[in-house]
Amino acid sequence: MNTIQGDLIALALAGRFDVIVHGCNCRHAMDAGIAKQIKAAFPEAYTADLATPKGAGKLGTISTAEIERGGVRFTVANAYTQDHWQGAGVLADYAAIRAAFAEIARRYPDKRIAYPKIGAGLAKGDWQAIAAIIDEELAGCDHTLVEYAPRGC
Repeated sequence: MNTIQGDLIALALAGRFDVIVHGCNCRHAMDAGIAKQIKAAFPEAYTADLATPKGAGKLGTISTAEIERGGVRFTVANAYTQDHWQGAGVLADYAAIRAAFAEIARRYPDKRIAYPKIGAGLAKGDWQAIAAIIDEELAGCDHTLVEYAPRGC
């Protein structure tokens, strides 16, 4: 896993990545964290989410949106890595994270893939465990963790 500091959305818009992945819940709510930022910057990703059924049955799957801005093209992958966003305890589903990243590897083996710390923020998952899953599933792929740092920092 490559790791850089920056703004995933700005880097995607600058043409740095072919695919950006973010974790989603299965309830069509993109109202917090990076999902909220993705929804605002790329409403096509939210439209792709709304085209999927609501509910835990989609855990471990992905929906995608093709984005074009200013001649730059990339894909946003909504990875369904948690059922919902409510309650105490860990909301990240490790098996779903594994399945979603296995699908990313299957669909995009030759693309530049980037993601934030999926499942480790609001979903309260263990980043070390999640990072190991992502590394296993994306073995052989060009993939980068983007640790958020606002521009100018």
